[in-house]
Formats: sequence, structure tokens, C-alpha cells
Amino acid sequence: MSTRETLAPAFAGELIKPDDSGYDAARKLYNGMFDPRPAIIARCRRREDVQAALAHAREHRLTVAVRGGGHSTHGYSSCDGGVVIDVGPMKEVAIDVEQRTGRFGAGLTWGELDAATQAHGLAVTGGRVSHTGIAGLTLGSGSGWLERKYGTTCESLIAAEVVTAGGRIVRAAVDENSELFWGLRGAGGNFGVVTQFEFRLHPVGPIVYAGMILHPRSAAKELTRVYRDFMEHAPDEVGGGLALLTAPPEDFVPERARGKTACALIVMYIGDPDQGEHALKPLLEWGEPWLSMVAPMPYTAMQKLTDGGHPWGISEYSKIDYLVDLPDAAIDAMVDMADEATSPFTKIYLCPLGGATSRTDREAMALALPDAGWMYFCLAEWWDATGQEEHIAWARTFMETTRPWSTHQAPANFIEPDEGPTRLRRSYGEDKFTRLVSLKDDYDPDNVFALNQNIPPSRDVDHGK
Repeated sequence: MSTRETLAPAFAGELIKPDDSGYDAARKLYNGMFDPRPAIIARCRRREDVQAALAHAREHRLTVAVRGGGHSTHGYSSCDGGVVIDVGPMKEVAIDVEQRTGRFGAGLTWGELDAATQAHGLAVTGGRVSHTGIAGLTLGSGSGWLERKYGTTCESLIAAEVVTAGGRIVRAAVDENSELFWGLRGAGGNFGVVTQFEFRLHPVGPIVYAGMILHPRSAAKELTRVYRDFMEHAPDEVGGGLALLTAPPEDFVPERARGKTACALIVMYIGDPDQGEHALKPLLEWGEPWLSMVAPMPYTAMQKLTDGGHPWGISEYSKIDYLVDLPDAAIDAMVDMADEATSPFTKIYLCPLGGATSRTDREAMALALPDAGWMYFCLAEWWDATGQEEHIAWARTFMETTRPWSTHQAPANFIEPDEGPTRLRRSYGEDKFTRLVSLKDDYDPDNVFALNQNIPPSRDVDHGK
């Protein structure tokens, strides 16, 4: 009997196998480093489809991968020879404007969610690349341009619908399966397949004062100091970050800057756009930029501002950490390392925290936010596979160079497999890690959901770590 025949009675979605014409498109991941070939891609339209696909995988002892937007930096959205439970078709939206809440299908991207919420002048902290899926970011990271004003994404999560490893459908919230709810806020997809998210929404836009200022790399050390000092006293409404990158060959970039190493400020004022120019004035008037395109714009446009720098299919190896503060020595070291980047597609984002992130109730969620003022994203990116080892080595050196100022922690989504379980455990801290292992025992004792930054069941915990 075929897979389609065994699944068909309970499965209303689309089953894609290696001999189907749409297989290659359906299995493609954002990160070009990974090219797995699953046995079945189960594109689920409803929660019962997830149950059926999961039951089939368990019955036949097949590896399970869960795919939302396909952006997993480490290729966890797919697997070789197993079952991919793809929730991409689950894109339902229901918004209660009066209560400022919304329910969203797990297959939405941030661009799709933003478009829906901005129709009502509402938003939730979301990904910095609009084609990222809402599910993975909410569960295992939650950082975005709005975090200084409204906190991380998972702080705005008020409920979730989950299909557990055993096939049960449960709702997790503060007053229902509360321990599972705590774990979903920061521990990734370790405990089940989330099919629906309910968020508290916040007033944003639909027009914000925002944009990008592009300076030559020669200005980077001084500009980063200026930005650091500015953000120390900036109101919560100021979001954004600083990027060390190569100016792209785009029409909006002056010809003299294209292909040159650069330093960019990404800025946004989350409030009355008429007040934005005054709030950002010190940054707008500093130096002699190659380009300054900061003006009132739709929030949805701001959310797509960096999309062009993150094309689907590029190879990426990342190193992420928090910085307690940003002394001059740290700035100089990061800029010097950026100057030695081995690929013109590589980027370093330096994102200010503070504001709402400093007031987070850290015990209310699994996500571990250290007492830090900054966070960096070192993204080694390239197209030509022949240089892969060199690019990865550079990113590792970048992390080692910044260790004197870092907390040696990262959100779960950004811990590379080669860093092993030690860094994951350190990032959560012993108390939270122990609590998460207990939660794993309750909801996934067989570690069905192992393709992630894995919280192991207690039987598999290395107590020597």
C-alpha cells in the first residue's frame, strides 16, 4: 500500500514525494548549505493533517522535520529520508481589533502577518527579513526591530495550539498547560508542532519614520561610537541597528559606493512620524554619508528593508552573541574583523537592546535574556561552495575575537550544531535547562522532535556537561 493510500483517509493536505514534479521546489531551504532529500513532504492544511503525518512517521520509524518558513539556519526544516511536516499552507488570520489580539496560522511569513496587522495599525515584534516564517522565530528567538519598544516576539505570545509528539492537540497559555506555554516561549520546536499562534498586538504605524543611512567603511569606528552613545539615552521608540556590509549594486545606491565596504545605520522611530526626525537628528546630521534615505514610510516597507541582502538559497553560517556593553576596544575589534571578511555577501549586525528588553520578566519564559546592552549577528554568507571552509573559519574567528565582551549566550535558533550542547545549556542556564528537560520528558520522551537545538529527555542528558 502506498504512502498516499495509508495517509489519505486522515490527510487533506498535499503529499509530495521524490518522483513528483514539485518535489525540488518544495524541499528547497533558505540556507543553500543544506540540500536534504526527504522521503515525504506533507504540506498540512489543518491540525488533523499534522496529526496524520506525525502518526505515519512514528509508525514507520521515520525522522521528523518540521517546516514553517524554511529559514532554519542549520537546515533543521528538512531531513534526508524522513517526513517533513510542512505547515506552510496554514495561513489563517483572525484579528480582534478592539482587544488588540490576533490568531495566526503557523505557515505565515512575517511579511504576511505584518500586512494583515498593519491594516489595523497593529504589529508584533517580528523578523528582520519578511520572508522568515513566524513559527521558528517566535519559538526560538524573537528578536526584531520593535524589541526595544515591545520586547521579544515570545513576550507577546498569549496562547498556542500544539500537536504533541503523541498526537494530542492541546492549547497552551498562562492558565492552560502553563508549563508547556512557558517552554514554547524560547525553547524552539522541542515539545510539539505549533499550528496556531495567538499574539497580543501593539499600535505601530502604519507609517513610521525610518530608513537607512549608508557611510563608507572608513567611518565605521567613529560612527559606531556615536551610535553607541546615542542609543544609551534614546527613548524606547527608537529601534534599528548598525550593519557592517558591502554596499549592494542596487539602483538606489550611488554608483561610487556600489561594491565598496560600508557601514549602515538602520533606523526607525516607533511613534508619531512627525517626531521621528527630531528624535533621530544626531544620526541624520552626522558625517558625510554616501546615502541617506530616511523618511516617513509604511512599517511594512521598513520590515522589508533588508530583504534584498538575504536572498533565498544563499549559503549562511552564523555566530550570534550578546555583548554586556560596547567599549571602544570591542568596536575596534569588530570593525577590524569585518574588514577581513572573506565574502562580499557577509554582514555583521549590531543591535541595541535596553528599553523593553531590560524590563522583561525573564522567569515568565524559557528564552534567556542576559543583562546585556547589545546583540550581534555575524552572518557569513556566500554563493560559491568552494570557499565554504574559509568563510566558516572567519566567522568562528570573529566570535573568538569578541569573547572578552560577550556573555557566551545566544537565543536557541542561533546556536550552531558544531557548538555542541554545552552552549545551549549555558545559554538557558542550569535552572531553566533542568526545567526544560523535565518538560521534554512530559511531552516528547522519545525525542521525536530532535531536529532542532535539542533539549534532550532526561535519559539522554549528559550530566558531565
